[in-house]
Amino acid sequence: MATALGIVSSADNTIHVDGLQDYRPIGAFSFLGRFRVIDFPISNMSNSDINRIQVFLNSRPRSIAEHVGSGRHYNINSKRGKIQLLFTENTSSRSIYNNDILAYKENLDYIQRAHQEYVIITPSYMVYKQDFRQLLDTHIQTGAEVTVLYHKIDNARDYFKNCHTLSLNKQKGVQAIEKNLGTANNKNILMDTYCLKKELFIELVNDASFMSSIYTFADILNLMCKQLDVRAFQHKGYFASLTSLQDYYHASMELLDYNIASELFKSDWPIYTRTTDSCPTQYFESAKVNNSFISNGCLIEGTVENSIIGRGVTIKKGAVVKNSIIMAYAEIESGIRIENAIVDKWAKILHAKTIIGTENEPQYIKRQDTL
Repeated sequence: MATALGIVSSADNTIHVDGLQDYRPIGAFSFLGRFRVIDFPISNMSNSDINRIQVFLNSRPRSIAEHVGSGRHYNINSKRGKIQLLFTENTSSRSIYNNDILAYKENLDYIQRAHQEYVIITPSYMVYKQDFRQLLDTHIQTGAEVTVLYHKIDNARDYFKNCHTLSLNKQKGVQAIEKNLGTANNKNILMDTYCLKKELFIELVNDASFMSSIYTFADILNLMCKQLDVRAFQHKGYFASLTSLQDYYHASMELLDYNIASELFKSDWPIYTRTTDSCPTQYFESAKVNNSFISNGCLIEGTVENSIIGRGVTIKKGAVVKNSIIMAYAEIESGIRIENAIVDKWAKILHAKTIIGTENEPQYIKRQDTL
């Protein structure tokens, strides 16, 4: 069986999630109260028997470094593989020069030393389930030089606006890679997931670095797809790209639907994460909870409906939380009403009586803020 080196890339420098990304990279975002976004690509690789994984960090690396640690909680075979955290010297997340090609170029010797014949690259800002063994086997069987993963959507006008799209021929050959400008609903979204031989990957990285210091891997692949045999492999199942605050909110809320969540969470495909030991959540007599994810260590006295509550959150008696995401260790005082909002870690809502956003424009409360 062919072997592959797993690479988890950082978000493109054109992507910025207002508010949340001011404190951490997208891969470190809390997701459904229990997970971090980066748990999903690493778990996909671990479940696909990829034991050598490199995680590239281009800005604010502390939170991901703390969460990933040695990687033991991802069920990586420590005798045959490991997780490496690789950094870039340019730490400005908004710089056009701080992109994936720069990260690969600065750490090229670590990639070259890996003994695996192939590389599989996947982003740290997308949530989906995929067996990469199927992707690798299909890539080898078709004889393609590069195989990319894509997902068909019918809501491209409203979502996935910062993603790339694919133009395909009838044989699923890639003809062009472009940005989604929201001009049509039906699009083939590039999932920034690539399978190719390591030698070709290194060649493309060097070519991109030589041609332009602002080229990304998608840019060089778009430039070379007329010369290379680039094929597309369709992904089926749940897929979310967290490239805006609206997309993050929408992805979290739709997973409250059991039928949708069952596409992502399977008993034979565990999503690994770093566990935090804490006592069970305490529900008081006045508590009313409906259709919500509630993490451990919370104190719930008020009403929670269609919401995601992180670890150690306190919701006092008479408070109402509806259609919202409350992150770890936040405190909601009695009598407060929160609806269509995202409350960041350690925030305290003590005096503001109402915080109400909309589904398309959720309110965001800053980390450690007191209102």
